[in-house]
Amino acid sequence: MINKIEMFGITIHKFSMKETVDVLQEWLQFGGNDCKYVVTPNVDHVVQLEKNSAFKQAYAHAAMVVADGKPVVLASKLLGKPLPETVPGSDLVPNIFTRFQQNNLPLRIYLLGAMPGVGEVAAANIKSQWPVVEVVGILSPDFGFEKDSDYCERICQSVANAKADLLVIGLGAPKQEIWVDKYAHKLPVKVALCVGATIDFLAGNKPRAPMWMRKFGLEWLHRMCSEPKRLVKRYLVDAIIFPKLFFREWMAPRK
Repeated sequence: MINKIEMFGITIHKFSMKETVDVLQEWLQFGGNDCKYVVTPNVDHVVQLEKNSAFKQAYAHAAMVVADGKPVVLASKLLGKPLPETVPGSDLVPNIFTRFQQNNLPLRIYLLGAMPGVGEVAAANIKSQWPVVEVVGILSPDFGFEKDSDYCERICQSVANAKADLLVIGLGAPKQEIWVDKYAHKLPVKVALCVGATIDFLAGNKPRAPMWMRKFGLEWLHRMCSEPKRLVKRYLVDAIIFPKLFFREWMAPRK
């Protein structure tokens, strides 16, 4: 069975949420510390991948790519290579925790990202809801840290010292993907997840969209209304460029 498709110049795995968690559980239980990292393309990623070669390289090196965003899944269906469903990072992380909790399996995690103090609140919430999940490290890096190689080396050493199985990276795209691609060889974890605002969601610092909005693919609208200064321009640009990229994909010869 072919479990991948090619679309928008990237390879995407045809995994449901359950299948994704199945694979990640196996990696986390039985894999080596070779930092298999996971990226989750949405419309904004697709747009940025067009002009950012380092971002595209990070995607090419990822161990798993699963769709985050209903427009990406809808595009796959219209193009005749349907993805089963969205696998948003903000849902994937709790699903992994729940799987390990249900099976009473220990899991050591490191939270990298979000504003100062947010990781500590997220850790407390994780401990309360998923007692088997142990947060062994928390770091909110300084603004612009990715330009300081010594600082990045210290982050890698902190992750190594914590002996985490799973690194949850919430630095925003494309920074998180480019950073983990550059430093994966120095991160002795089994899995790293590039999952944007997920640490904020775990802390309750940013509210998730109501379930009905998520079901109908409107979580972007909720986020835009929650952070208009940061997101309105981004979503307007994406709304203009993504249809053009889809049309180009539609017109390309079918393989």
